Amino acid sequence: MRRILVTGATGATGGAVLQALAGRDVTVRAMQRKAGETALASADETAVADFDDRAALTAALADVDAAYLVTPSSEQAAQRQIRFLDAARAAGVGQVAILSQLAATADSPVRFLRWHAEVERYAAEHGPAHTILRPNLFLQGTLAFAGLIRATGGFGAPIGDATVSAVDVRDIGDAAAAVLTSDGHQGRTYDLTGPAAITHARLAEAISAATGRPVHFADVSPDEFAAQLRGALPDWQVDGLLEDYAHYRRGEAAAVSSAVPDLTGHPARSVDEFASAYADAFRA
Repeated sequence: MRRILVTGATGATGGAVLQALAGRDVTVRAMQRKAGETALASADETAVADFDDRAALTAALADVDAAYLVTPSSEQAAQRQIRFLDAARAAGVGQVAILSQLAATADSPVRFLRWHAEVERYAAEHGPAHTILRPNLFLQGTLAFAGLIRATGGFGAPIGDATVSAVDVRDIGDAAAAVLTSDGHQGRTYDLTGPAAITHARLAEAISAATGRPVHFADVSPDEFAAQLRGALPDWQVDGLLEDYAHYRRGEAAAVSSAVPDLTGHPARSVDEFASAYADAFRA
């Protein structure tokens, strides 16, 4: 039976991968940084490892056939992912699904896209066998505005009326599970998007319809957006998010891909399906 290691098991996409693998004929090993960090009922095994600890990574990868790779957001993300790839290659792992980001390029003005491109390039040059998953903006990222929406009935971001083919994290999990449990994906890159490019105003409309209360979206300046975030997030992350939103505002994240239905056999979840599933989080 194939053994699959899922990193970031307590995070958004790692958790979605765990859920998507549940019930399949595989042994799932969930990797987390601290023992007892959370209950991972859908995992068959648990490995405690930190990306900065090569020995712990080696132990987590023992007898693993395939792995899902995602690291927490940090300035060391690329180096940590490269360290994991080295450990996976040494352990003889036959397939790694690497979470990247749509439009990752080495010369991007967005630091996150440059970091992802660095990892993609390293994997191509050094291995192990792998597949690149490039999702667009997560619909579940809107949950970061849930408290504001509950309190004020609205949220804002510096994106104007630009459209983004935002993707549901559950579809990322389903796509990764397909890549990890079937053949023919090595060396491939898949752009993971929703079924349509939407504005943030359309996102607000979907939340409004799902909750039964008016929810509005406001286009705010980058400075206003940054002021809301500083103190809650480190400066490098705030600056990176501003770069991300400038990228979206330029219309560089509107393309729609068929990769989700191609890989999973079901349509990509729509913004209305997302809003319906998470309506309680946005209700006052």
